[in-house]
Amino acid sequence: MNTRVKNFFSKVKFRFFLLRLLYKFGLWLPDDIYLQILFYLQMGKTLHLKKPKTFSEKIQWLKLYNRKPEYTTMVDKYAVKDYVAKIIGDQYIIPTLGVWDKPEEIDWDNLPDRFVLKTTNGGGSKGVVICKNKATFDKATAIQNLNAALRRDIYKRFREWPYKNVPKRIIAERYMEDSRFKDLRDYKFFCFNGEVKALFVATERQSDEEETRFDFFDANFNHLNLRNGHPNADNPLPKPEKFEKMKAMASKLSQNIPHVRVDLYDVDGNIYFGEMTFFHWSGIKPFEPEEWDRNFGEWIKLPESKVFGGNFTER
Repeated sequence: MNTRVKNFFSKVKFRFFLLRLLYKFGLWLPDDIYLQILFYLQMGKTLHLKKPKTFSEKIQWLKLYNRKPEYTTMVDKYAVKDYVAKIIGDQYIIPTLGVWDKPEEIDWDNLPDRFVLKTTNGGGSKGVVICKNKATFDKATAIQNLNAALRRDIYKRFREWPYKNVPKRIIAERYMEDSRFKDLRDYKFFCFNGEVKALFVATERQSDEEETRFDFFDANFNHLNLRNGHPNADNPLPKPEKFEKMKAMASKLSQNIPHVRVDLYDVDGNIYFGEMTFFHWSGIKPFEPEEWDRNFGEWIKLPESKVFGGNFTER
């Protein structure tokens, strides 16, 4: 291994070391200072908050200065269902099978053979547990993962303030399966004040053999030469028959919001709501090629006035 490669890896390791320190000891820092440090460690560049231009920079600005109390309801995986149903109808909502405060309280006997468990506060990959066969399901590991997800604080780690006041609970949902594909395809629409500008389709998410794939498309479902977090699928993805209807639903749900990602499922031709995400990758995952960071950033029109709602006050 040559010296240049060694130096690169040593810098990467040092950066991860600093990130761990920030996550552990940086809780006392003001949000703006914390985000500037986090942004530099993750992106390797300075965060410009006074005149943000890229998508990644504007996401940080929105974390700090667009704090509407209703956003907390919209990121709560349980509360958002009623919110969305009132806008587009309850026929697009995945049925909830149960709600509990702790994993140890889950009523396993009354759950069907197949189901999905989710933490309402996000919680990363451990916050989603899929059961395809209750007879062989590892309940102990599920409880362990769900407790870990409940302890994960997205607000503290990434300053995604809508999650600060989300009640931490577990919900069980009906297991959804698309008979046309071997996985459940997740269509994630990037919306800007009610207008869909782009989307990506997440595939291979339920496979133990393949890494998750992200394929980006423009608003007309033309494939984009863009990667962000995961590689593209090996084969071209077909345009869903109800693509225009999904776009219309995403547009309706994102009205008067500078930016939000609306996630929808297409299950055997039936559309279901997934979730709403205000801070894609928390704005700290590089785009490849980098020019797309600026392209997405141009679509975000920041509010002229700053909004501090709920329990938040301007610093």
